[in-house]
Amino acid sequence: MITTLLEGNKRFVAETFEKEKEFFTILAKDQKPTVLWIGCSDSRVPVNTITQTRAGEVFVHRNVGNIVATNDWNLSAVLEFSINHLKIPDIVICGHHGCGGINALVNENSDDKYIPIWLNNAFKAKERVDEKIAALHIEIPQEQRMNLIVEENVRLQLEHLQEYPFVRRAMLEKKLKIHGWVYDMGTGEIKIVKRSAFPGE
Repeated sequence: MITTLLEGNKRFVAETFEKEKEFFTILAKDQKPTVLWIGCSDSRVPVNTITQTRAGEVFVHRNVGNIVATNDWNLSAVLEFSINHLKIPDIVICGHHGCGGINALVNENSDDKYIPIWLNNAFKAKERVDEKIAALHIEIPQEQRMNLIVEENVRLQLEHLQEYPFVRRAMLEKKLKIHGWVYDMGTGEIKIVKRSAFPGE
């Protein structure tokens, strides 16, 4: 696979970079992305492929379960750079059906040490969905339950995002909107689970 990656880069240089050299020369001088994408690390959900965007258009942060943890210095730096320096006006948190992170949250593996600690940041999503199902006194298929947890996790992470003071301030000043999406690997479509509005709208 390593050889495949390097060969792919050679094709990129020959077939794309050289043909669009002016575009990449301009891009090398500065970046002006208009969206910060917080997505899952899953290899089947590459943002530029599923949104058909070009290099330079989307600033990206990915982790297991598209989680926003307020004690994650990596994400904190990404957010600060995005808002304070790149002046990005939109943040998208995008989960996806069939998420291995959510599956690990629901079906814990006792051999894992770090994954359960990380997924504690998504535990409330599982709790909320299971409470709603219990209150309805119904049984639903496991796949449907998992999809509901994926969607609720996106809503939960949007809540976590607003715990950052500078994020909340940018929203109140109407400089930033945040959006919750879920990608369906079965159809290739993105579903909006939380539409954004400025606070008070």
